[in-house]
Amino acid sequence: MTSRALYAIKKDLEAVIRHDPAARSKLEAALCYSGFHALVMYRFFRFLYVHRYFLLARILSALTRFFTGIEIHPGAVIGSGVFIDHGAGVVIGETAVVGDNVVLYQGVTLGGTGKDKGKRHPTVEDGVTICSGAKVLGPFTVGKGAVIGAGSIVLTEVPPKSTVVGIPGQVVRMSGRRMTDLASASPDPNARKIAELEARLQQLEQLIPPNKTNNKIDVDLTES
Repeated sequence: MTSRALYAIKKDLEAVIRHDPAARSKLEAALCYSGFHALVMYRFFRFLYVHRYFLLARILSALTRFFTGIEIHPGAVIGSGVFIDHGAGVVIGETAVVGDNVVLYQGVTLGGTGKDKGKRHPTVEDGVTICSGAKVLGPFTVGKGAVIGAGSIVLTEVPPKSTVVGIPGQVVRMSGRRMTDLASASPDPNARKIAELEARLQQLEQLIPPNKTNNKIDVDLTES
């Protein structure tokens, strides 16, 4: 195993202590956290995969899933300082890319839709948090510092420093501000124009007197 992999393992262990107040020591984290165990095994079978020991890497990946409940394909690229909390049911697909200091909770899937070729799984940039049960499906990017709410299904690009919730996932917060606040600060110019036209139309209708007999406007089409 390379020095880079060992450095990543060290950062992964530190991430457990940083993110989980229940972890009282690094020793406890190293012995008792299945997410950390899965990442350690990933660093090893990823090394084998890169050196073209594909079958052996897949066998070790399957064994890791059996013992930890976490499935990571050897082809996935995962940065350092990653924290997988609880971990049961986490799935990371073959072409997924996970940046540094990412937090994944139980039941998270970084998967594909079955419609794409080649790059089929998401790219999760640095500092992203994906809460329990969320499904991120497709070859798009989740921007730096984004948060994806529990149980969300995300099928499209996620901007940096945004919060996404719902099915399908919708951006509800951007850089700490709610989207409703942003909308009021920067209203849709098309919607504003339509509202202005409707108001003007109502003013014009009030200027035209109705016909007293049939409530219609009398138009004289005869030549003068």
